Amino acid sequence: MGAANPTIRDVARLANVSVATVSRALNGHENVAEAVRQRVLEIANSLDYSPHHAARSLSRGRTHTIGVVLPDLPCEFFARLMCGIDAAARERGLQLLVSGHHRSAESQAAALRVMRGRVDGLLAISPYAGLDVAAARLPASLPVLLLDSDPSAEGVATLAVDNYSGALDMMEYLAGCGYRDIAFVSGRRPHFNAEERLRGYLDGLARFVPGAEPWVVDGDFDVQTGAQAGEALLAAPSRPDCVFAANDMMALGCMFAFQRAGLRVPDDIGLAGFNDIPLASQTAPPLTSVKIDIARLGTDAFTMLLDRMADGSLAPSRIVRPQLMVRGSTRRLVTTQ
Repeated sequence: MGAANPTIRDVARLANVSVATVSRALNGHENVAEAVRQRVLEIANSLDYSPHHAARSLSRGRTHTIGVVLPDLPCEFFARLMCGIDAAARERGLQLLVSGHHRSAESQAAALRVMRGRVDGLLAISPYAGLDVAAARLPASLPVLLLDSDPSAEGVATLAVDNYSGALDMMEYLAGCGYRDIAFVSGRRPHFNAEERLRGYLDGLARFVPGAEPWVVDGDFDVQTGAQAGEALLAAPSRPDCVFAANDMMALGCMFAFQRAGLRVPDDIGLAGFNDIPLASQTAPPLTSVKIDIARLGTDAFTMLLDRMADGSLAPSRIVRPQLMVRGSTRRLVTTQ
């Protein structure tokens, strides 16, 4: 059982590290050895410690603040998402307390614990399928909404994107164009969205291109790993006729790699992405993608959380179906009847 009102000094003493190291570990800073971070998190969990215990007094009233916790992933998607969340907050005169850059479920759980007593509600973008929220052991009285996470997570409302169906729709379209050797650039794993988009690719390949072998190259949702994936595909004994990347930033990285190699998109190789960030429609050629209205997603999530805060009930989870956006980076190779 944890000590009554444990302090950061208690955690530091038991972990045999400095108070500053505990602070860095709990706040997800990268300049902490992973073994030390894990030890600090385990001890903090055992003591049920979270920073700013004095702020618990705020829970007796209203802070007029909503917490938003983001994972450590490339920021284009989250920048658009935060635009929607911030617009909804400003419209209602509420403040945001934002925490980001958490590279594991454990460090994101620590960030969630920091929010206790400081916010009236919590919006968590959880790539860890709700495992981070469960590990945070948040009070039942704190309204929580998971955004773009596993809709089957228990005990919390969820606004989820149907990433699987979006990827499946893209595969049906690409197969209908006549593409047969379709490679896939995956996102970071384990990551709920990355796994769902990969699942959509694999099932779509089996369903729409019978007999085709899966061709998966790892990526990390950013331009650099997309370019590296593109180079790896071009170095293979035979190149794919189309590449589907798990997000637009990796698709753009592939496009740069293909252009450097002298290939023309889509004449020599087709290319598609996911998310439909604003840049996708402005590239040359414009990128075929799976559209998520990212800013609207943020606004809707914020509204759902406020609704739960208002009546105290667990709002039903919602799933948003993305939309296929066909542009010039893909072309029809066959004529269908």
